[in-house]
Amino acid sequence: MVGARIEAVRGDLTRQRVDAIVNAANSSLLGGGGVDGAIHAAAGPELLAQCRELRRTTLPDGLPVGDAVATGAGRLAARWVIHTVGPNAHRGERDPALLASCFTRSLEVAAQVGATSVAFPAVSAGVYGWDVADVARIAVAATRGLAPTGSVELIRFVLFSDAALEAFEQALRE
Repeated sequence: MVGARIEAVRGDLTRQRVDAIVNAANSSLLGGGGVDGAIHAAAGPELLAQCRELRRTTLPDGLPVGDAVATGAGRLAARWVIHTVGPNAHRGERDPALLASCFTRSLEVAAQVGATSVAFPAVSAGVYGWDVADVARIAVAATRGLAPTGSVELIRFVLFSDAALEAFEQALRE
């Protein structure tokens, strides 16, 4: 990961022209609200079918918090969707290491599939109740702190609001 460019932009994650986008999924992998719902809607039924197959085969109990898994991307411009389950602050899941793991595991999975560019949302900053400034600080530190893991050259944080963008830009300056 040494030399990977890290940037933050305001925009629509589902429209990013990158190799992989990261889905802030729930553990069921079967769709939901927020980023998860938007990605499933934009990707079409192929994504849900692949997620159902993962549940039927390798992840019968769902994807654990802090872990990540890749599927194809259906109708999205990206080639892969990397699903990660962020910690839910409303359920008492407030361990920064669990949140950091969402970013590091997603990048490990991206490298495994050969992705050179990855776009992330602010995992856990929406309905999961984490403060976006904390998410930004943890996400940037986690992605900067990785040893070289393969092919990833660009890490892009795609944010849903000006406030979120400002939080990530601040974290990138630190």
